[in-house]
Amino acid sequence: MSTISISSLKEQAGEVPLIASVLAQLQARAVKTTKGGKPYFDLVFADATGSLNLKIWSDTPLHTEAESLQLQTIVRLEGEWTQNQYGVNGASVSWARLDDDSIADFLPGDPVVRKKQEKDFAEIAHLCGAMEDPRLKKLCEHFFETMGDRFRRTAAARKNHHARRGGLVEHVAQMMRTAEAVSTIYPELNRDLMIAGVLFHDCGKLWENSYPEDGFGQIHSRYGEMLGHIPLGIELVNKLWHDLIAAGDFEPYSACKPSAEDVRLHLLHLIGSHHGQLEFGSPILPKTPEAYALHYIDNLDAKMEMLRDAYPQANEVAPGIYDRVFPLPTGLVKPLGEFEMVELEKEEGEEMSDKAD
Repeated sequence: MSTISISSLKEQAGEVPLIASVLAQLQARAVKTTKGGKPYFDLVFADATGSLNLKIWSDTPLHTEAESLQLQTIVRLEGEWTQNQYGVNGASVSWARLDDDSIADFLPGDPVVRKKQEKDFAEIAHLCGAMEDPRLKKLCEHFFETMGDRFRRTAAARKNHHARRGGLVEHVAQMMRTAEAVSTIYPELNRDLMIAGVLFHDCGKLWENSYPEDGFGQIHSRYGEMLGHIPLGIELVNKLWHDLIAAGDFEPYSACKPSAEDVRLHLLHLIGSHHGQLEFGSPILPKTPEAYALHYIDNLDAKMEMLRDAYPQANEVAPGIYDRVFPLPTGLVKPLGEFEMVELEKEEGEEMSDKAD
């Protein structure tokens, strides 16, 4: 029986049962009731690539074990897996706790995901290091020095996109690549401000969607629940900025234009307005070219990630037509394939004519 990640399970499972095992950590357990009044457990397991809901019915042998299984326990799940529009389903499921050596191998995360995130983080640091404005450059360096480890194990969301440990690094890196490209096309955009805005737009999620060093369940904090990532992001940037002022790091640049205060204010505006609409949580609407650009870059990357996740999970209801996958608003259609040059075969008469010519 092959052992695969949760993301691979979601990609491969379909109508035909997939026999496979998954290493995962128990993150949550809820008692729910069927329409017929029978209780069951809804368990949430997670690894570095995503999460998996598993229903344990009251008339199965696992129900008693599910009640006593402690949260954060790491197990090997074995079963026959199928998938429909409601998600992945497991049949003939069993689990076994991992030994210490297996746990040590599991906690660093999926090697492929970890390698990608390391590459993404290196690119983020490189793009920030290429800034011309020394004040924004020092701000980014201060962030990496004080918050780098936490940043690297934070997700970009709880559910909808990049919802995995380190997902924020992947999201920020892709947005930075887009911002770098867009800034060369629209010269009115301040490139340094765009790169800094991308880095800090979701930095409040370090308290809203962060992960522990030894697990794959997002930490719930009072700060994240009571304030949200936009106010927390504004507060963090203000603190880091004033740290640098207090240390005298900005003094050599006191005569530079635009002023440090203008730079700070514009950066805070990007954080505050990046959701683009008041009803989506932004306390202020975008009012600068960089704010508009950041909002659309953020939305684009989130949507592309949702699409990337949706196609492997969606049921094909007709050739090339798929069921809707939440949170996308509609069903999907198979993307257009890449162009391939195909030479037409000539008829026998045409070949003879070519030879005669």
